[in-house]
Amino acid sequence: MRVLGTAGHVDHGKSTLVKSLTGIDPDRLQEEKDRQMTIDLGFAWMTLPSGEGLGIIDVPGHRDFIDNMLAGVGGIDAALLVIAADEGVMPQTREHLSILDLLETRELIVALTKVDLVQSSEWLDLVRDEIQSLLAHSRFSNAPILPVSSFTGQGVEDLVRALDVAVVGALSRPDLMRPRLAVDRAFTMAGFGTVVTGTLVDGGFQVGEDVELLPEGLQARVRGLQTHKEAVNEAVSGSRVAVNLSGIRVDQVERGDVLIHPGTDIPTEIVDVNFRVLADAATAVRHNSSAKFFSGSANRMARIRVLGEAPLQPGESGWLQLLLDAPIVVRRGDRFILRRPSPGTTLGGGRIADPHPPGRHKRRDSAVIDGLNRLLSESPEQVLLQSVSADSPSRLALAVEAAGLDPASAEAAILTLQQEGKLVVLSAPDLFPEVLAIREPGWTRFVDRATMLVQDYHASCPLRSGIPLEELRSRLAEGSTEMIEALIARGILRQSDNRISLPGFRVKFTPAQGDRVNRLLERFDADPYGPPSLKDSLAAVGEELLAALFENGQLVKLSETVILTGETYSEMVDRVRAQLRDQATISVAEVRDMFGTSRKYALALMEHLDQIGLTVRDGDIRRLKSTPES
Repeated sequence: MRVLGTAGHVDHGKSTLVKSLTGIDPDRLQEEKDRQMTIDLGFAWMTLPSGEGLGIIDVPGHRDFIDNMLAGVGGIDAALLVIAADEGVMPQTREHLSILDLLETRELIVALTKVDLVQSSEWLDLVRDEIQSLLAHSRFSNAPILPVSSFTGQGVEDLVRALDVAVVGALSRPDLMRPRLAVDRAFTMAGFGTVVTGTLVDGGFQVGEDVELLPEGLQARVRGLQTHKEAVNEAVSGSRVAVNLSGIRVDQVERGDVLIHPGTDIPTEIVDVNFRVLADAATAVRHNSSAKFFSGSANRMARIRVLGEAPLQPGESGWLQLLLDAPIVVRRGDRFILRRPSPGTTLGGGRIADPHPPGRHKRRDSAVIDGLNRLLSESPEQVLLQSVSADSPSRLALAVEAAGLDPASAEAAILTLQQEGKLVVLSAPDLFPEVLAIREPGWTRFVDRATMLVQDYHASCPLRSGIPLEELRSRLAEGSTEMIEALIARGILRQSDNRISLPGFRVKFTPAQGDRVNRLLERFDADPYGPPSLKDSLAAVGEELLAALFENGQLVKLSETVILTGETYSEMVDRVRAQLRDQATISVAEVRDMFGTSRKYALALMEHLDQIGLTVRDGDIRRLKSTPES
């Protein structure tokens, strides 16, 4: 499915030619029929000899209706520039061609109409030479020029064949699985309700699925789909589509609204753009001037901020930041046009580089310009890299969407960037929707910062096994949880319980500290079931050494008074568990007798086992708590 747009000066025969090609009169308004002049967009369709379906958008040629013309040519695959043989190139011929050139329309065919009104072959040659001279200064220098007459039918079959070659040769629109339909018309149908039409790009819609209308964020459901008045269950990228919506009234829809899958786009009021001023523009583009911004089927008033040296002179290109008077939905790479509101003239156009800049840029910041250049790079790797944050983790799926890459290109770009060491992916790729990534410089800064903090902690607290995880998180940047996990997974840091350390770190006692620890442990070994109290142990080695013994598992704290060695604790727990498995119950007295200890130690052990969920108290006895592990 392809879409063709007409272009050309008023009264050069665009609508008549469309009717001759399709049998459909694109002038649908009574005022258009009365005035014999296209005012708003008209629509028709045909099947080409190859079998390819072709939707046609007929646009007005009068200068007073350029806004309507621009609403129709934003999503076309090819253009039909109509020039009357009896008049030749006229002002709107030039302006329409400039607009098509700025929009980088893929293919152009020139229809030299009304040849039946010209008797002189010399005149036709002059007009043809004039057209070729005009095309030579555009991207369409090799466009075919075909003489036709809608009145006699002369050349119409040749034109149809040329259209077939042009649209079949045009590149298919990518399916990014993020469909959007720029609404160019909304109306109601009896028994159906609200219907919106537009050219569908970047994906498809299906009957029954939920959709969202931006910028208002209205929720709706697709009740029905039509392409060229034929009902379809699925509308594909690149086709003209009528969408019957439930849940939205027609008075809630405006031309320029965009229909999407919920949550796949966010409206914006600031855009960074690359802009080319027309060589024949009447004035330069100045900082803080105003213009009309056109993209898709929408237009907004915009205040222009020139990034770099201002002003931009006719024929020059540069970077602009546009502050829009109302939200709009655009994506990176979308084409746009700027027109001066009064007098109405086209200034130039270009491409969207960043639809969601972080704010107003400094005008002469070279780093900003470098980043924008990367965003419009033809390299998928550069585009994706610029869409990933340099300072904090970015969700990779969102970065791919922002870069406008199809799945195959995205996968290849991610692999290349990883191999080149420019992109660090923080989790397994099989969880792609949730995968986080960061640019290499940001990753390196984070690694350096995190390892320095851990190293400093080791230096200031050498008897601790590592810095508490929550303390490390709080001292690092936002998004540190995933980054710390990635550091641990890569062996850059080590985690033990809730503490983080460097991989080679071990708690080491000084000779004096070692002597004190050994003397205390000898006292525990001398009476393992009736060992020194917490108070006695604290007096023997001090708070820091005792905390280190608890952390490394040499000692285990049962209560505020009772502690055991790790070895004795494990032995006692195993014997109590075995007794419970054999006899189902155990009392504190039985535990006391089992180890030849006092009630104080037996009770502390059993209350501890209750707290950790191994046992449950039932009067004066304990039972094993019913768990999968027991």
